Amino acid sequence: MKIIVPIKQVPETSNVKMDPETGTVIRAGIETVVNPLDLYALEAALRLKEQYGGTVTAITMGPPPAVKALKEAVAMGCDNAALVSDRAFGGADTWATSYTLAQAILHMGAFDLILTGERATDGDTAQVGPGIAAWLDLPVATYVARIEGIAKGRLTLERLVEEGYQQLSVPLPCLLTVVKEIAAPRLPTLRGKKAAMRMEIPVFSTANLPLDSGCIGLKGSPTKVVRINTPKVTRGGRKVLATDDGAVEAAVDGLIAFLDEKGLIEGERQ
Repeated sequence: MKIIVPIKQVPETSNVKMDPETGTVIRAGIETVVNPLDLYALEAALRLKEQYGGTVTAITMGPPPAVKALKEAVAMGCDNAALVSDRAFGGADTWATSYTLAQAILHMGAFDLILTGERATDGDTAQVGPGIAAWLDLPVATYVARIEGIAKGRLTLERLVEEGYQQLSVPLPCLLTVVKEIAAPRLPTLRGKKAAMRMEIPVFSTANLPLDSGCIGLKGSPTKVVRINTPKVTRGGRKVLATDDGAVEAAVDGLIAFLDEKGLIEGERQ
């Protein structure tokens, strides 16, 4: 069984800055980590490999330093990795990103299953996984909480839905996006770290991928950020320090008067 896991590097900090001209995340000078939700997909893939045999390949699209994320995936137990990197890919939205990753996956040859995280913590769109499935014309199941088994070319699973869980049988090959309930990610091992250090990770670019130039990068992205506004939060109010019974009573009277003024109290005041 050949399993492919697309992963992403995301900013480690919550203080993300946006480029007002392009509407994209400014990643220069920011510490990055593997998208935490992708680690659950990696763990699910590794468990399937342990149960059914085969290989797990991690793939990511990003600048050359994104190889760090792939090395971490290999240290966890992935057999192979591939970096999709080219300046032409910069500024891609979810549509262009999923297209580029889909073409890279096709370039890697036949596969049985693609596992992705539910979403990335920076963009928070949950669109790239299903987008890859659309480009590859694959069955897709989202919010997968449990993979029950594989038999006769079909995969049985449970999806997390608002009412509880939905049981599905999906033909292979397919793409699944998984949620945290799927499995607790393992830690990298010393043996895995040594393997990651030795591994030469191939790079896919416009030079070796059959890509439509109109579908990649910022120019090939149909969605545009036309304006960025930073919300300003202003909190007016009055702080009351109640140190004795009289102050507490005064504070309560003041609160009731304020609510009454705003029309938030119904009926007569007792």
